[in-house]
Amino acid sequence: MTKEELGQLYPIVVKPYNLEWVSYYEDEKIFLLSLFADNLLVEHIGSTAVVGLSAKPTIDILLEKPDGVSDKGIIDIFESYGYIHMKEQTNHLMFVKGYTPEGIEDISYHIHISPLNQSWLWDRTYFRDYLNLNNELKMEYQDIKIKLAGKYRNDREAYTESKSDFIKRVTEEAKRVLG
Repeated sequence: MTKEELGQLYPIVVKPYNLEWVSYYEDEKIFLLSLFADNLLVEHIGSTAVVGLSAKPTIDILLEKPDGVSDKGIIDIFESYGYIHMKEQTNHLMFVKGYTPEGIEDISYHIHISPLNQSWLWDRTYFRDYLNLNNELKMEYQDIKIKLAGKYRNDREAYTESKSDFIKRVTEEAKRVLG
């Protein structure tokens, strides 16, 4: 499938904040921990983790990579439960759920698996926490997301890349303030 075809099938749609996103995360967290161990660190990251922020209805979850389980073992486990392994993601293991040949389901999941020492990935918690504390930045980010969703409705890569400067700037500020 071409990038253009993927963009048509899985468009960028930003929806108003939904209180159920937290429940979706909690349910998925329980399931993920049942696959490995209940002492792994699990974080709800991404826009659905920011109270009041409009977002794509995708629950982003960051899961600590379990000790003693190979990448292949993790891939096999996730694929056996219907997750799609995102092989093009080479910096860490990533799986998605809720993407079908007909399009995205009402709710989808992105599961990022990383050892704790991959700070560039775990730093996403600073961004989340800072937006939850700073309504002005939250609304600025929401405006950016809505504008970019309109501009890049069928180009997920451009949508994500266009937000990156804001995310980097706010994450650095959050690390200084919350660090």
